[in-house]
Amino acid sequence: MSVRSELLKGILDGCVLAIIEKETVYGYELSAKLQKVGLDDVSEGTIYPVLLRLQKNKWISGEMRSSDTGPRRKYYTLTPDGKEALELIRSEWGKLTVPVTTLLKGEVDHGDN
Repeated sequence: MSVRSELLKGILDGCVLAIIEKETVYGYELSAKLQKVGLDDVSEGTIYPVLLRLQKNKWISGEMRSSDTGPRRKYYTLTPDGKEALELIRSEWGKLTVPVTTLLKGEVDHGDN
């Protein structure tokens, strides 16, 4: 597995929750939205296990609905627990991004002098 895939795996739940927070979506549509923002390596095969996990955690709920263009689809909505989880993910991500970016850019004085 690539470094990118490993990093993405750690934050994908938050990305999925952020999309579902904005609108109710079905799996294929969710995959397309992730790809549209530049997460091209997130396939439907990756999305469905994430959706199942988020449902088990009670962070999203799914509802089967009719479709104008084919079979019924399962649409996902954020639950109150999911909203709390997303806020926690956002908070923790914010706490991580600055120090990690600083370290990776080599901008830290390690005090070795």
